[in-house]
Amino acid sequence: MAILEDKLKEQGMAEQVTTFESGNEMAAMAAAQINYHIMGYFPITPSTEVAQFLDQMKARGEHNIKLIPADGEHGSAGICYGAAATGARVFNATSANGLLYMIEQLPVQAGTRFPMVMNLVTRAVSGPLDIRGDHSDLYYALNTGWVILTARTPQAVYDMNIMALKIAEHAKVRLPVIVAYDGFFTSHQKRRVQYFKDRRVVQQFIGECPTDYHFIRDPKKPVTIGAHMNGEDLMNNHFQQSEALYHAGEIFKEVACEYAKLSGREYPVLDLYKMEDAEVALFLLNSAAESAKDVVDQLRAQGVKAGVISPNIIRPFPAKEIREALKNVKALLVGERADSYGAHGANLTHEVKSALQDDKDNQTIVLCRIFGLGGKDFYASDAHEFFKMAIDAMEKGYAEKPFDYYGHIPGDPEKILKPVITPQHGDVFKTGLIEVKMDEETQKLKVKIPPLRALTSKPKRIASGHGACPGCGIFGGLELFFKGIEGDIVTLFQTGCAYVTTTAYPYSSHKQTMIHNLFQNGAATLSGTVEAFMELKRRGEIQVSDDATFVMITGDGGMDIGMGSAIGTALRGHKLIMLEYDNEGYMNTGSQMSYSTPIGHMTSTSGVGKVQKGKTFHHKDTVQIMAATNIPYVFTGSEAFPQDLVKKGAKAQWYAQNVGPVYGKLLITCPLNWKSEDRYGTKILEAAVNSCFFPLYEIEQGVTTITYNPEEKNKRVSVTEWFKYMGKTKHLLKEENKPILEEFEAEVEKRWQRLKAMHENPLL
Repeated sequence: MAILEDKLKEQGMAEQVTTFESGNEMAAMAAAQINYHIMGYFPITPSTEVAQFLDQMKARGEHNIKLIPADGEHGSAGICYGAAATGARVFNATSANGLLYMIEQLPVQAGTRFPMVMNLVTRAVSGPLDIRGDHSDLYYALNTGWVILTARTPQAVYDMNIMALKIAEHAKVRLPVIVAYDGFFTSHQKRRVQYFKDRRVVQQFIGECPTDYHFIRDPKKPVTIGAHMNGEDLMNNHFQQSEALYHAGEIFKEVACEYAKLSGREYPVLDLYKMEDAEVALFLLNSAAESAKDVVDQLRAQGVKAGVISPNIIRPFPAKEIREALKNVKALLVGERADSYGAHGANLTHEVKSALQDDKDNQTIVLCRIFGLGGKDFYASDAHEFFKMAIDAMEKGYAEKPFDYYGHIPGDPEKILKPVITPQHGDVFKTGLIEVKMDEETQKLKVKIPPLRALTSKPKRIASGHGACPGCGIFGGLELFFKGIEGDIVTLFQTGCAYVTTTAYPYSSHKQTMIHNLFQNGAATLSGTVEAFMELKRRGEIQVSDDATFVMITGDGGMDIGMGSAIGTALRGHKLIMLEYDNEGYMNTGSQMSYSTPIGHMTSTSGVGKVQKGKTFHHKDTVQIMAATNIPYVFTGSEAFPQDLVKKGAKAQWYAQNVGPVYGKLLITCPLNWKSEDRYGTKILEAAVNSCFFPLYEIEQGVTTITYNPEEKNKRVSVTEWFKYMGKTKHLLKEENKPILEEFEAEVEKRWQRLKAMHENPLL
């Protein structure tokens, strides 16, 4: 697809720059050159880098896109829809579960006909969780009403992002467009690419932003968007939407032709490799098609007439072009990175078969093989195997097995893994050294704990051998909290570093029962577990101890996307503990900005540059938010103050077993992303507490008590004492950033004074 620079002027093409970049980098490059108005986003691997690259470019002043960090993908879709309805040019990027979380928004945007472009960096949607690339997310998008382009290479990602907006805004289309490319294959692998040297070339190609739609932009011209429709009207609406989607197929051809003249790169509806006289062929989406082309050359050298078909657009589905391409093909194998469970073949296989039904003379034998799930690599040897299957069907005149999985391995009972650690439960986790009693006069719990050394005999809840980074504070903080918990626990870990580093199948670091669910639904999931446990016990269907404690562990920004679930769980009054480890960012996806990130702090999506100085707004006070639900016990804790944390763990257990839900927040160090030295972990936490940024307190039955007051201990320090240990905050110590530092200090002081007032007045 590349073209030599010396041919550009000769063929009337725009000047281009050659470099080596990944698909994510090229998606960001295209967006920056287009200079969209708005990007609503939420980080999820492997699409996260797109927002990161745009943030870095924004910090350098290379575009003017307003980057809006959402509370979750559903929120990001809402931001984008609202902006599109206002007539802004809008951009987004997501993957996998992120797409599914926002998916109810996608038909809304398509049905009301507001253009935008979203990059879908494809990734497995699965249980258990897998974060590598297949097409199971893409297939969920097929029925949303969006135009869907597919990009096999980083070059195609750049080019199709430019073409996508022109298609989306065309008067005959006016629909949102997805550009889908393979996660970790295309998204992260660097390839030789070209991009236009002058962004004005891109902007002139796309044209002016349309203004003649019914947008929410002029109070003098009021509009109603999305009015409720009855069946007759909705039928008409969907007919028009359907027609527009089919028009998009023709407009794609027009735009691709125009783009070829500008760039020298052609994107036909189908990428056909040596299909002119092919007798056997593979139908593959995206990067796998590129891997199969070398195999075609090898087979051709052996006299086999082989070819590869890969569509550049799958919505609308190119049925006519497929019929033409398969006129003389005797056997076609459709390889799919996702299944349509129970349908005897995945989605595109059935669409290919359906297309061929309209050609009564076509005798092509169609096979389907599910491959490459969860990012399983696809090599040239695999393409050889696919062609062998197609050749076998061609020679026999039928497919012995039309549908099957490829690459699955039968288990061997003799090689079953044996537990490394003998299961521990019950009395093993009981020391009898912790005493918790309710003071009838004060209506507060009194807790007596032994010297910490006496609790060292209590086994750890999480075994050694996990994959956390050196210096990670998560497990030190969690284990210290668990020292205050007597007896058995059942934990739910939301997605995040704590989950990923302890559960790499087939191994687990958890000594007691652990369940995982996604960021946005952990608290609700555990509430279902608690209630089922209680109901089964009430009916006499299980016989277990009464003192099991249920704990949900969240972190890495999980109280952003998971806040709604947590509040709902709190309001319902389930007997469980919600424990947040706060490392001030989305660390499991690469240190992106969270709502828990303090103002001015640097993350991969709140960079520091000449026009940007870190995060632009203050951190969310999740402790006070959860306290507002009137649950019986809320607290903060830190590993740097162990006695305080162990006591709060004991209180948390008592309330969760006897009264109702508990919420706790632990400040946790993250040396990798805080850019701090491992050895300073305790010092950093102490400074955060002593600066009053992270005060230690509890709210028991609605009454606030500060459990450690640095002012009374004469240990109060400036926040700069905390900042000096971390690379993510050192820029705030510079004179030019003094206004941000002063704003941060003022906010810390305001929250501290408010907390002291609550401590002094039980009614607050």
